[in-house]
Amino acid sequence: DFKNDFFENYAIRSTADTGDLPDLILIPSFKHENISTAIQDNLESVGWLNKMAAQGSEIATFCTGAFLLGASGLLSGKIATTHVDACTAFRTAFPDVNLRADLTVTHDGGLYTSGGATSSFHLMLHLIRKFCGSKQAIAVAKIFAIDMDRKQQSYFSTFNIERTHLDPLVKLAQEKIEEGYQQTVTIEELIKDIPSSRRNMLRRFKLVTGITPIEYLQQTRIAAAKKLLEQTAEQMNEVIYKSGYSDPKAFRKVFKKNVGMTPKAYRDKFYYG
Repeated sequence: DFKNDFFENYAIRSTADTGDLPDLILIPSFKHENISTAIQDNLESVGWLNKMAAQGSEIATFCTGAFLLGASGLLSGKIATTHVDACTAFRTAFPDVNLRADLTVTHDGGLYTSGGATSSFHLMLHLIRKFCGSKQAIAVAKIFAIDMDRKQQSYFSTFNIERTHLDPLVKLAQEKIEEGYQQTVTIEELIKDIPSSRRNMLRRFKLVTGITPIEYLQQTRIAAAKKLLEQTAEQMNEVIYKSGYSDPKAFRKVFKKNVGMTPKAYRDKFYYG
């Protein structure tokens, strides 16, 4: 059994008693805030997953269930996704996996993964189409009013980074970036007063947060821009300036790369001011 309190009534059981080989194994999302604990609780399942995969079973994961599949080693060198807000932790835990945080569903070999909660619908449609045909998938999509064309989830992400660590220099760097992101300066200028060599600072920062200082600055600025687009009707040039950018073209390029849509499209979709 998968030890998952959120899906305890839907735990997946081994078919060892019947001797049947499952065509498809579904791994549910974990409720645990501490994913490491969830993996440790389910380590006994890792060997079984490898055994089933070796015999031809395909495996699909919902949301953070991808962590258990990652722990099995089966995703090594393969494409995968998970909940957008769990991607930093996933990338740190499984650097050998080709994580596509922007995608709603991935399929690499006989392994399938999906993003956040509603992405599970799209994974199920993908599986229904594969195992039952397009006609059945379309019928299910219509019954449940599911948009079959949604392939991205990156615009749902929130910038939640590790802040409970005990590294004083990294905390100081985070504070300086968060306080000075609106300045159109380089990351070197923002953290120049921190008593550490550049090489040491970069190493410690990425070790603790999972990303580099420049990525942290970029994510901080994009998060600020998203908030302005959601809550205000300010002109786009003002949004760009208040987010720390001076070049509109560069801002739009970075925004679309990180969010998966243009700033205007994001405002049209999420503005509630």
